[in-house]
Amino acid sequence: MALVTGHIGINVTDLQRSSSFYANALGLQHIGGSAEGDQKFAFLGDGTRLLLTLWEQSSGQFSATTPGLHHLAFSVDSMDEVRAAESRLRSAGAKFIYNGAVAHAEGRDSGGIFFEDPDGTRLEISTSTGAGKLQAPTGAAPSCGFF
Repeated sequence: MALVTGHIGINVTDLQRSSSFYANALGLQHIGGSAEGDQKFAFLGDGTRLLLTLWEQSSGQFSATTPGLHHLAFSVDSMDEVRAAESRLRSAGAKFIYNGAVAHAEGRDSGGIFFEDPDGTRLEISTSTGAGKLQAPTGAAPSCGFF
């Protein structure tokens, strides 16, 4: 059996705000859901498949100190795509963990950007090549693991 991730579900505090963030900042498309009544949710995708579901059923902020999701990572093909995403996110007012793109670790060619959604959920957009000359803020430890 070969498993692949089907989609990721995230609890949010404000469906409209989070739907707009993921659509504008990441280029995801709204492909279904409901903003009516007590059960508000949204299905977001890339035009061919469902990638993310948002569920308005939480309060407060994302907690990095409790068990559960550590961060959600998206992969792209090039550092140019990482930089384009960074530009969109800066225009959208996203909070960045590091100041721009970083290497995953010292001497690694992979790297990307690390940021938060409106509820503080930690996110990453990275590529497997092209980051070798960038700083690794956590040294030899994975930048995506200790932020």
